[in-house]
Order: sequence, then C-alpha cells, then structure tokens
Amino acid sequence: MSVAVSPAWLRERLEDYPEQTAVVDTRFKLSDEDAGRKAYLEGHIPQAVYLDLNKDMSAKPAKHGGSHPLPDMEMFAAKIGNIGIGHDTTIVIYDQQNDMFAARLWWLLYYAGHEHVYLLDGGLDAWVEQGYEVTTEIPKLEAVNFIPQYREHEKVDIEEVKEKLKNKSATLIDSRSKERYLGKTEPLYAKAGHIPGARHFFWKGVFNENGKWKNTEELAKHFGSLDKDDEIIVSCGSGVSACPNVLALKSAGFRNVKLYPGSFSDWISYEENEVELAEE
Repeated sequence: MSVAVSPAWLRERLEDYPEQTAVVDTRFKLSDEDAGRKAYLEGHIPQAVYLDLNKDMSAKPAKHGGSHPLPDMEMFAAKIGNIGIGHDTTIVIYDQQNDMFAARLWWLLYYAGHEHVYLLDGGLDAWVEQGYEVTTEIPKLEAVNFIPQYREHEKVDIEEVKEKLKNKSATLIDSRSKERYLGKTEPLYAKAGHIPGARHFFWKGVFNENGKWKNTEELAKHFGSLDKDDEIIVSCGSGVSACPNVLALKSAGFRNVKLYPGSFSDWISYEENEVELAEE
C-alpha cells in the first residue's frame, strides 16, 4: 500500500483525466488558523480546493473528545460531495510539504470508505520546485452524491484504549515529539507526559532526509520493533499528527492499525487518568 505520488504523476493526471481528478489543499498552522486559507488564495495547484483542519476536518472541542475531535461524518461526507468528489474520483491531497494535515484528510476519506486517495509527496513545495504552474483561480465545482461506507474498525475510543492497555491486547504508540512524550515541554495542554504504556514513534520519522515519504522497506525497518500481528493503536495530541503514522504503518504492511482520535488531549480531560513521564 503506497499512497504518495510525485508532482509529475499529478501533473500528468490533471492533463489526461481532469474531470476524474480532485486536488485538495490542506495547508494549516496551529498557531494561525487563517494562514492556510490565506496561502491557498495567494496561490495553489490548478483545480485545487481548500479544506480547513478546524472547520472541515474537525468538530468543535468539547469537555471530552480531544482538541480536534472528528467532524460530524455526515456533514463531512456532504462537504466532500459538494466539492465534486464521488467514489470514483481520484483524490490527491497536499500540504506545504509533507505535513500532518494532508494525512488527516487522507484518514478521514479512508475511514469514509473512499478507495482512491493519494498524498502529493513533498507537497506544494515539491510541485513548485518542478516548475509547475500555481494559480489563484478558484475552480468551479459541480456537486455529486458521496455516500460514505464507514470503516468503523479503523478507530477506537478511550474506553477501548483503557481496556486494551489493561489486558495488553494492543500496542499504543504516541506520535508527538520526544520532548512532549517525556513531558519535558507541553505547549498546548494543561498536563504533560504521555498515556501510560504508550511507546514513542515521532510522526516525522516516516520521512527520509529529503523530507519525502520513506518507501515500504524503509518504513518496515522504522517500525521493526513492532509485531505485525499485533493490534496497533496510534495516538498523538489530538488525532492529527497520528495520521502520518497510521498511513505509514499500513504502507509497511501492518493490517490491524487503528486511530485514537481523541489522543492525549482526550485522555487528560478525565481527571482520574494518570500520565507517565518515563520512557516506556
């Protein structure tokens, strides 16, 4: 399972099959929630539409559920149909480089049952480096009917996480930086550390020195300490940076990989839940 495509592949696809191809720009900054949309308006890949992490790919935070809960999936499916994406559409998603926001949309579409979703390897930067066109033109969209077919087994909630940690029936990994995992720094939440039992795999570890996606052999080596027969639950801070690890694990041949959407921000919203600071 390889979902990363090159700028040349996308350019050829847009030339040969423009009506069967959708391009989605997901650029976003956690420190400036308007930055991604502004960047899109200043220039984007031809035919690209923009989807926003907070407005399109997440629900509003509540007391529990994490800081980027999954969106209402029926509303999400309606938005996908409204931007012209049907089940037969080939979708290519990009970020500025290879970032977590494109992978979040990839996971949402995969969870909703879409079979033809890809990531532009290297993002907009790689596209521009090849000398390909960038435009400010907003595409005209023709709505279609997208009917989701949910893969419910692709996610878990906090009760499942607790149960599977207790009976050791799954391996939990934390995708945040090592400093956040160890509680040495925490820029976003009131508590620092990680869910007890979680192992650390920084999400940026799935990219090579050039910032491109590692191939399947390299990813298999990266996750070599994990058992492919085990259930792997992937977490992060709020279910966003976990998504590159989910995609990478699937690419490496792990078949039982699930996302914990609420992740650490959901875990610490329950006062009784303990956190760990030591390496697991």
